Amino acid sequence: MTQDTQVFVNLNLATMGESDVAYGWIEDGAIVVTGGAIDWLGPVNELPNTYKDLPHTDLGGRVVTPGLIDCHTHTVHGGDRAVEFEMRLNGASYEEVARAGGGIISTVKATRGATEDDLLAAALPRVDVFIAEGVTTIEVKSGYGLDVETELRMLRVARAIEDHRPIRVKTTFLGAHATPAEFAGRDDAYLDEVCIPALRAAHAEGLVDAVDGFCEGIAFQPAQIARVFNVAQQLGLPVKLHAEQLSNIGGAKLAAQFDALSADHIEYLDEDGVKAMAQAGTVAVILPGAYYTLRETQAPPIDLLRKHGVPMALATDLNPGTAPINSLLLTLNMGCTLFRMTPEEALRGATQNAARALGLTDVGTLAVGMRADMAVWDIKHPAELAYRIGFNPLHSRIFGGTS
Repeated sequence: MTQDTQVFVNLNLATMGESDVAYGWIEDGAIVVTGGAIDWLGPVNELPNTYKDLPHTDLGGRVVTPGLIDCHTHTVHGGDRAVEFEMRLNGASYEEVARAGGGIISTVKATRGATEDDLLAAALPRVDVFIAEGVTTIEVKSGYGLDVETELRMLRVARAIEDHRPIRVKTTFLGAHATPAEFAGRDDAYLDEVCIPALRAAHAEGLVDAVDGFCEGIAFQPAQIARVFNVAQQLGLPVKLHAEQLSNIGGAKLAAQFDALSADHIEYLDEDGVKAMAQAGTVAVILPGAYYTLRETQAPPIDLLRKHGVPMALATDLNPGTAPINSLLLTLNMGCTLFRMTPEEALRGATQNAARALGLTDVGTLAVGMRADMAVWDIKHPAELAYRIGFNPLHSRIFGGTS
């Protein structure tokens, strides 16, 4: 015990750990933080004597959860795609927009034209919105550069966010996001000449925590993604994959073969793919914001994921085109309303399972030894976090033990 020990009392804990009790719930609890980590937690009447004489912080009967985690975002990007939003509402499909030079490629143009300062200035207000909703960790992908210089620029900006805001950032290299116009019809040449060299350069600069790809008919085939993943393995980097969003071409099975941290979107995932993910321990990242924005009708196979015990995470997919959603709380509601996830599954999807999707073992639940990333809510029951629409009940946020 040190001088920086903090004792929080008069609270209810949703620990989100493994428990026979829903939400890992502890009524009338207490939590002790020392050196930025959880030193003790449990019912207040079991608080050890060593802590009883220390000053206590009264949380007024509020609910404390792990800090929320958004495990799939494209927070760093240039420009917007409001015009394409209008196109889709006038009847154009996602594929039609992409083939007309819109979609990812339009954001590539805007991102290539932005400096690091420009990209950081645009990203920080988005990060502020996350922080205001109790988010303590976000993942940020590259993938809007599609040349070596801009991919590295995006990843440098993602790393720099931590220098400007109290939030943890995990970076993901997404060079295999699309083929840029200058390589049209030459996907393999793009992978050989740009994507893989950019991955190696980013890794050498210490900018990459994981490697992702877009496995889809309008993007890259499984065999092409496998080439990128082979390099990731050589570099000792974990992988994750945009898979089965618009069709089923075997992306989730490929991800499982590489012991991927996650397979994301997965609306068209079949039972064989679910089984492969279950065996590999790959997390299913559910992204209702993209489903909503694209007005999709094929929902992810939630019942199959439950049946085979595949952990489900929930994330915003914040991006300028297919998921311009900056609210993880709204995402929780969408997961329940659109896909019939339970409120507990939704909250677990933005805490424990989101941490798993990023390969993190020190956040996502409240337990002794875990990092003290916590959210304090003006609610009576954790289900309220998924229940309300457009309402933010955050009272305070504790990041590494600091309010």
